[in-house]
Amino acid sequence: MKQKRIIITGGGTAGSTTPLLALFDEIKKRKPKTEFLFIGTRKGMPEKRLAKAKEIKYKSIFSGKLRRYLSFKNLLDPFKIIIGFFQSLFLIKKFKPDAILEAGGFVAVPVCIAGWFFKIPVFLHQLDAKPGLANKILSFFATKITLSFKDLKKHFPKGIVTGTPVRKEILNGSKEQAIKRFNLKKDLKTILIMGGGTGSSHINKVVLKALPKLNKVCQVIHLTGKGKLIKKNDYHYRAYEFLSDLKDIYKMADIVISRAGVGAISELSVLGKPTIFIPLPNSPQEKNANIFCKNKAAICIKDDNLNNSILVKEIKELLKQKGKRDKLSLNLKKMNHPKASLEIVDIIFENI
Repeated sequence: MKQKRIIITGGGTAGSTTPLLALFDEIKKRKPKTEFLFIGTRKGMPEKRLAKAKEIKYKSIFSGKLRRYLSFKNLLDPFKIIIGFFQSLFLIKKFKPDAILEAGGFVAVPVCIAGWFFKIPVFLHQLDAKPGLANKILSFFATKITLSFKDLKKHFPKGIVTGTPVRKEILNGSKEQAIKRFNLKKDLKTILIMGGGTGSSHINKVVLKALPKLNKVCQVIHLTGKGKLIKKNDYHYRAYEFLSDLKDIYKMADIVISRAGVGAISELSVLGKPTIFIPLPNSPQEKNANIFCKNKAAICIKDDNLNNSILVKEIKELLKQKGKRDKLSLNLKKMNHPKASLEIVDIIFENI
């Protein structure tokens, strides 16, 4: 049988990259000799780091954004998309893939259209509960569409509900390694705060004000985003711009504070981590978070309502109420789809 070659494309955030890497892991497990190429943005953060950690060859192209509001950039970005399309044609002709996988991000638009031009099967996965413009466009070029949520069927009638692929490596975390790696206290409760793949300046500012009170009751691991470190590591506070390997700190964390991208939501669901979601305002994350909060699987705080007092209050209450943490954990685990990667890879191999 001919050795398979697959292009992975998308990104812009860790949330739309990690599910693709979960598919990479499953395909490599079944067919170890499969060759991969990741096509991402020129800035390449965080997808470039995540691809590098998996030793996947990475190529960047020009990428424009299709905005549904007035912006001067709307005049320039169509030209970037056209350039990206011709770059994609070149990369596809050279690499000769058997399939293209994407899970969101405007960089995927020129790649998938170029793949369709060469009659390469395109597999689209819709992550967020509210579909973005990129995937709406690419649905016309997709061979198969898989979905994270059943409610998405009204947007993609031919889509197959599979849930979100999750990296199995996150299940193998070690508290002992986390304590050693991050210099943590063994008997002190641990809070993990994540502002998404590119970080959140607002969450960072709130955390900075909340730290004096938080550090009296817990230790904090804070992922701030590139260029957004707010203070040096001190006392019971550890800050990092970005971490590609979260399995140990996931294992150590008693509570997670997170944006509500589907990548993060899915990993936290598999792990059953008591979570407070702070969805990015005016984005699909709000609908993502609402689905989980309505099912009493997480606590939600609107970004507009977030301040240091509310954050401290919610964390302290969760730390005091083990029963509430256990209930959130149980409900969160009920909402995960443990076989998502298996089902999607089955669909891919049936169609290439």
